[in-house]
Amino acid sequence: MNNSHPEPPVIGFRRIRPEAILPAYQSEGAAGMDLVACTDQLQPIVIPPGEIRIIPTGWAVSIPKGLEGQVRPRSGLATKFGLTVPNAPGTIDSDYRGEVAVALINLGRQPFTVEHGMRIAQLVIAPVARAIIREASKLTPTARGEGGFGSTGV
Repeated sequence: MNNSHPEPPVIGFRRIRPEAILPAYQSEGAAGMDLVACTDQLQPIVIPPGEIRIIPTGWAVSIPKGLEGQVRPRSGLATKFGLTVPNAPGTIDSDYRGEVAVALINLGRQPFTVEHGMRIAQLVIAPVARAIIREASKLTPTARGEGGFGSTGV
């Protein structure tokens, strides 16, 4: 059995704001690298309950073709404060070169303050398969058929 792993992809980050903090993995087994808030003039951003704010990171990224960046919530912020990513996972396409920003929603009951330098989300690099799209007059049948939401049980 071969335990070797393919070489990891190289993800290039271009600094947009001088005070930006480079994303980093926090442990040897971490699937996602932490994205860090880079607020304008280093001022905090307050997210009232039920509101969404876009938080800049200060970096643009170069993701190789065939991969995507998935922006996901940090579990501690989600469970302790109700702070999450409303479009989770948010996708960073391989051809996007603008600043990486994170949409955060406060599902908690208290305002949440995002400080400059705070780890706000995770970025997971994942493979992408592009499909060939064809219109079909009928679809291949399955046991489930057209059973939708909750049709396989709770």
